[in-house]
Amino acid sequence: MRGAHRPLLLVVYILLNLAGAWTQTARRCIPSCPLNSECVENRCRCKSGFAPSGDGLTIDFSGSCDDINECLKHSVTVICGPFATCQNSVGSYHCVCNQGYKLVSGKKSFANRSENTCEGSVLFPASVDTGVTPAPSGIHTVAAVPENLPKQQAAVHPWTQPGDPGEKTSKDVNECTSGQNYCHQSTHCVNKLGTYACICRQGWKPVLGSPNGPTNTMCEDIDECSSGQHQCHSSTICDNTPGSYKCRCRPGWKPTSGSLNGPKNTKCQEPSFPTWTLLPTAQSQSLSRFSIEVRNLLKDFDLATANHTIQKVIEAMDKLLEDPTDIETLNPTDRHQVAIQLLKYMEQTLRTLAQFLPKGSFTYTSPSNTELSLMIKEQDNKDITTVYHSQAWVKLDWAVAAGAKSSENGHSLAGILSSPNMQKLLADASMHLNQSRDILEERFESPLLNVSLTLLSNINSIFLTNTDTRKLASNVTFNFSHPARSTKRPREDLICAFLDTGDDGNGHWSTDGCSMNGTICHCNHLSSFAILMAQYHVQDPRLELITKVGLSLSLICLLLCILTFLLVKPIQSSRTVVHLHLCICLFLGSVIFLVGIENEGGEVSLRCRLVAMMLHYFFLAAFCWMALEGIELYFLVVRVFQGQGLSTQWRCLFGYGVPFLIVAISAAAKMDGYGQQTYCWLNHKEGFLWSFVGPLAFIIFCNSAIFVVTVWKLTMKFSEINPNMKQLRKARVLTITAIAQLTVLGCTWVFGLFLFNPHSTWLSYIFTLLNCLQGLFLYLMLCLLNKKVREEYRKWACMVAGNKYSEFSSSTTGTGTSQSHTRALRPSESGI
Repeated sequence: MRGAHRPLLLVVYILLNLAGAWTQTARRCIPSCPLNSECVENRCRCKSGFAPSGDGLTIDFSGSCDDINECLKHSVTVICGPFATCQNSVGSYHCVCNQGYKLVSGKKSFANRSENTCEGSVLFPASVDTGVTPAPSGIHTVAAVPENLPKQQAAVHPWTQPGDPGEKTSKDVNECTSGQNYCHQSTHCVNKLGTYACICRQGWKPVLGSPNGPTNTMCEDIDECSSGQHQCHSSTICDNTPGSYKCRCRPGWKPTSGSLNGPKNTKCQEPSFPTWTLLPTAQSQSLSRFSIEVRNLLKDFDLATANHTIQKVIEAMDKLLEDPTDIETLNPTDRHQVAIQLLKYMEQTLRTLAQFLPKGSFTYTSPSNTELSLMIKEQDNKDITTVYHSQAWVKLDWAVAAGAKSSENGHSLAGILSSPNMQKLLADASMHLNQSRDILEERFESPLLNVSLTLLSNINSIFLTNTDTRKLASNVTFNFSHPARSTKRPREDLICAFLDTGDDGNGHWSTDGCSMNGTICHCNHLSSFAILMAQYHVQDPRLELITKVGLSLSLICLLLCILTFLLVKPIQSSRTVVHLHLCICLFLGSVIFLVGIENEGGEVSLRCRLVAMMLHYFFLAAFCWMALEGIELYFLVVRVFQGQGLSTQWRCLFGYGVPFLIVAISAAAKMDGYGQQTYCWLNHKEGFLWSFVGPLAFIIFCNSAIFVVTVWKLTMKFSEINPNMKQLRKARVLTITAIAQLTVLGCTWVFGLFLFNPHSTWLSYIFTLLNCLQGLFLYLMLCLLNKKVREEYRKWACMVAGNKYSEFSSSTTGTGTSQSHTRALRPSESGI
């Protein structure tokens, strides 16, 4: 029974083996292995000469097998032996003898070191028996030149030593100098006896897997900066270069004295920011606070936060300009110097801080609408570049920004700083016409006196890396934003001007070197620019003639009035005292006006201020005496005041004390209000002229009211005293009286109050003519039309002529009583 089961067990065993074999076959590498690999024990393995792209010995179906460069993996001498070079091939490699060597078998290549039979060879013609004995060491021996060798060939043989019999030592071939080497460009060829070596140059190292010396040596640059193999000073930054490195200054730093930027011994010093030095004559707490704030910002400066520091510096400037209380109280010269100093300081500080910014554009708008725009580009850039923000744009050739001197970091800068608050310090800056004066005078056909300026745009400071911008290689084009003017008055121009510091440091506007096309400016230099509206004031020769002739005539008449009031006893009274002091004030004021009103130097000097103060005082005093005349006339005609009225002491106190008080307060409040560039008179700006116009207007208004009342009262009185007076004579008397009152009360000055527009030519002529002839009018009305004065003049004339006045006096005595009675019944024809 047991034997019957044996065949069955055998069948089962065979079936199990067949199933296992089938399973083994089914588990083979499916799908097929990648290129350059084979299936080994159900796994894909790279073939000999290839390596898997990933880690491990096997690869999956998506992997790859890469060629192994055996030449780089092992030393050439290990693989191929001496005098040979390894040459890689796909999946393998082979060796070839170096130039000057060949295999004994004559083959071109061999498999490995064991097959190396490279030996030196002498390149004789194949038909000649040279007798060369192979010497693998690279030093070869050679027999004497065979006798059957042609002479030409023997002459050019490079190894033999002519004249030496027997066996001679061969001469080494210098593969380095002859160019018969295979050294890579990253290596340096070094000749050796019978061979040569390829050594990495200084600052280079063999690439990974490559030896240093064999002919297949390949090298790569050593990064001394990242590896720490440099000797740069701590003040510099290591900059790796092929085969070496340079030590450059940190951004914004500069080489120390005697040091260059780049060599390995370079030493640098940290950036130096400009210092703020207050003017000795312009001490200000606001400026001191600004200086301290900016100094603290720059002291804690960090290279990584240069943009933040720039913003803080601009905000500090805004804080100073928004409330420049004590700066505005400075005299104009000091205030302009402070503005120029501030602009220069901001330019220098921003130029220094911009060195730490990356290349490209940088813009910032402060809460006070101060705008900064910077452009930083490579120094050797030759493009036409535009720098802009909302208030201005500048177009320039980038070579102009760089200038002739190279920057430390190889970058160049162009920037625009626009401040709307800078106008507070420069609003009254003057303008020097220089070259354009002759052109303007020819255009207006009159001498040019001065220019009134109105700032239309923000003041824009333009600065570059190039600090020598007095004369640029090519013009720079600007365009500034400003409000449009709907109307243009006569002798008014839109100009593009820059802030010229001048030799004395006092700022003034100038147009030299600039031209304008529409609202686009072209200049050959840089500074702080703005768009201005220039109002040119020209000298009217007719008005000048009227003024000089009229004032000269008035001075003669006023002098006659003064002598008359002092010497003619019959007319002396309280009103005569008022007339006398009125004429004295007008006389002194007219003399000072005629002699010192013009400011020829253009600068407001102390002399000009004193002249303006004296004119202010004497003309105010004249109007105060005109006011006293009105008061006297009011009480005399209207109130029929009895008695002498105010005493002479009180009149003098009012007539001279009130003007002195007004001038003293005005000078203490604003001394620079006295004097202009053209005339030594009160400055029209900031309302200072009201210190004269205010009292003048008040007195003219009061005296005009008194004039109307007195003329009306005189008309009524004429009708009461002599109702039968003819109308024609009455009109003549009233007219003469009215003219006299107008002259004495100063009502002719009312035309000056309505002279708002300086271009109202007819009003200017009327005002000038009436007031220049005021002395003549006073002499006519107060002296010549007075009978007592005329009688006194006749007496003086007779005394001068030698006639006796006694006869004339006796002839008039008899009629004295009747004449006195008649005078009591009728007023003087002059009405005075």
